[in-house]
Amino acid sequence: MTNSSNAFTAPVSQQERIVILDSLRGFAILGILLMNIPGFALPPPLNHDPSLFNEWGTIDFKTWFIVDWIPEGTQRAIFSMLFGAGILLFIGGKEKRLDGMMPADYFFRRQMWLIVFSLFDVFVLLWSGDILLDYACIGMLMFAFRNLPPKRLLIGAVFCFIFMLARENRDLYHDKETIHLGEKIARIDTTQTKLSLIQKEQLSAMQDFKERNTPESKLKRMQKNIEKSTGSYRDLYEYRTTRYLNELVTYLYFYIWDVMLFMFIGMAFFKMGILTGQASTKTYLWMTVVGLGVGLTVSYFRLQQQVDAKFNWFEYTKQVSFSSYELSRTFRSIGILGLIMLLYKSGLFKWLFAMLRPVGQMAFTNYLMQSLMCGLFFYGVGFGMFGKLQRHEIYYVVAAVWTIQIIYSNIWLHYFRFGPMEWAWRSLTYWKKQPFRKNNSTTVVTETP
Repeated sequence: MTNSSNAFTAPVSQQERIVILDSLRGFAILGILLMNIPGFALPPPLNHDPSLFNEWGTIDFKTWFIVDWIPEGTQRAIFSMLFGAGILLFIGGKEKRLDGMMPADYFFRRQMWLIVFSLFDVFVLLWSGDILLDYACIGMLMFAFRNLPPKRLLIGAVFCFIFMLARENRDLYHDKETIHLGEKIARIDTTQTKLSLIQKEQLSAMQDFKERNTPESKLKRMQKNIEKSTGSYRDLYEYRTTRYLNELVTYLYFYIWDVMLFMFIGMAFFKMGILTGQASTKTYLWMTVVGLGVGLTVSYFRLQQQVDAKFNWFEYTKQVSFSSYELSRTFRSIGILGLIMLLYKSGLFKWLFAMLRPVGQMAFTNYLMQSLMCGLFFYGVGFGMFGKLQRHEIYYVVAAVWTIQIIYSNIWLHYFRFGPMEWAWRSLTYWKKQPFRKNNSTTVVTETP
């Protein structure tokens, strides 16, 4: 090993790249838009509540059900797995070639710059559903687990899964208690008994919860959100950034276990050869059958409970006894990953994996471009289509963005080594301008970001 930076910046040959990981990133980054598009296009709470516009039995209701039943949350999970694997790819090669703290220095510098790009996504592109900050911060935590064997990584994943499921149900039963205490106090005859300050607070909490879930309250919030999203950039900035900041602490506190869960799985699956296509077809078949079998079944009953409650979260909270979102999502994500790998192993879809590989190589650029393109189309600073499309129509926009990103990714990488954001990220990480065009003979770092 050597301390020379020249040794570090020696090029990694194209044969050393794990092609399937790029293709998987392509699947995941396009799939993420499938999940994010309601946040770009539809005002809360309409984005997850088809009852507001009486969509029952229509193509819009079927669209909501299919998306939330099968892919919802899975692409973000797979992308988290790939980010976990990317940590191993990034740091592993450097620890073989460099002594001392240099590998860690490059890694943490890389993560710090990802925080900066996250702030750009939130405060300039105004995407309130940004995930880059999560990956930047939690990725630094995952650095400590990089050398664990697969078995221990999976144990870590199980721990995170249990904690996440427990937290999810803790919140459910906290809301149940709010309802129970409030309704109990509401039955008190106030002509005979004077309520204490605590009882008044408990009653008010229950009434606010109930009122917030009435159709009238939901429609008012929806109209307010439309006005804020279709106004000036200043109004949009205040609305989107405030919404992001209000949810940030809760989100990191709650979802840190979710992101860590899938990064642990990604690290383990990478070391086991599952993410690189080296596992047996039988392994992928079991992942598909068990993952989708359990995940889709649990998902169906979870959604049916929402339908039975007519999307009234107050009534849903009273009726449901177990919150199963993370259970459903974890199994569905593993099942869909297994299915994708079965397609890969079959050899019948080489054209599809080849087409999506450049999309995955430019995953960072494509993620930010989704924020830019959807923002320009839906926000008031652009075409102002926020809240103007029916639910099924917003997926036409998804198809259009997919088409554009597939085409320009394949064309771009025909002439350039990296996507523009990947190039900027690498250059900032290494404090050295990286060659851009493919005809540049200068040595270049090509590790997976």
